[in-house]
Amino acid sequence: MTGRSTNAQRCPGGPITLTGPITLTGPITLTTVTRPQPRAATARSRHSLPRLLGQLALGAFLLLAGISHLTFNREAFQAQVPAWVPLDTDTVVVLSGIAEITLGVALLALHRWRVPVGWVVALFFVAIFPGNISQFVTATNSFGLDSDLSRGIRLAFQPVLVLWALWSTGAWSTGAWSTGAWRVWRTNRPSER
Repeated sequence: MTGRSTNAQRCPGGPITLTGPITLTGPITLTTVTRPQPRAATARSRHSLPRLLGQLALGAFLLLAGISHLTFNREAFQAQVPAWVPLDTDTVVVLSGIAEITLGVALLALHRWRVPVGWVVALFFVAIFPGNISQFVTATNSFGLDSDLSRGIRLAFQPVLVLWALWSTGAWSTGAWSTGAWRVWRTNRPSER
């Protein structure tokens, strides 16, 4: 079959325009090809509203905790610093407060960096875990935690914070464990133009 066509044919991926002489011989098979969704769009769709709200709530929690480290709960936080830490307790409280403020702001404002921020927040919660263990072992009363039961509940809550940071930021995803979180984030993040 020989012919000339200038009519656009509608196709799911966009219009196809045939121009010029076309020669067809033999049977013709037409197939529909769907375009794969870009990886960045897939990563965005995995970040649901509950995760976003969880991320914002965790960011607000860290921001408030950091501010309280530097102001109204400074002495209570100093009581939680283990005796074996080689720095002045006030220095430890100020540095951890600054870290919490920074991480809280990052969770609230740096949405495009949420996966690496999630990993850093999770690692921060792991890093301060010895302070919670010390408070439990030494029976230090602070923040109304005046019994082994209340200190034990607080101790058990720390892994929940780690999981919360990983889940709410999308750092805890199927691809993050099998291919490395950094590589997944580098591949899926929007270009910086």
